[in-house]
Amino acid sequence: MSDNDSLSKIVSEIQKCTKCPLHKTRKNAVPGEGPDNARLMFVGEAPGATEDRTGLPFVGRSGKLLVSLLENIGLSREDVYITSILKSRPPKNRSPKKSEIEACFPFLERQINLIKPEIIVLLGGVAISSIIGPWKLSEAHGKFYEGKGQKYFMTYHPAAALRFPKFRDIMMADFAILKTELNI
Repeated sequence: MSDNDSLSKIVSEIQKCTKCPLHKTRKNAVPGEGPDNARLMFVGEAPGATEDRTGLPFVGRSGKLLVSLLENIGLSREDVYITSILKSRPPKNRSPKKSEIEACFPFLERQINLIKPEIIVLLGGVAISSIIGPWKLSEAHGKFYEGKGQKYFMTYHPAAALRFPKFRDIMMADFAILKTELNI
């Protein structure tokens, strides 16, 4: 990362990116959104159909649930930075390929280095395994991890709670742990 790096520069590079074949099938790249001094950064797996259409992260059903979880702990969407491991939607929402993660990862690293969040919340198994390494999500959720000079918090992806309602209660409990850690 150069000294003159900025979020707007990263956004521009992501929008023009051709490092993997996903640029051929996307409507819009989805770089991320939020304040450049956010205490919390949320990292999901990849954009979905609504995100691909709008170019904004977490604006579909998963985004609505994420906003609800944030509001439950006294935060708003505007308080946090939201992004994903992949910046382009995989066809039919399939799981990201390793080569796609590797192509997008430098963008995420630059976003983290610029924002310097107090805590990065990893939403789901792909985010956790891409950043920290393999963890069993049922054991990882609700836990903090420190590595690479950064504090991480792990929980389920909101999409999992939409498919399996029992995860919503688990995520609410996880977010309560996060609230305590943030002292809000």
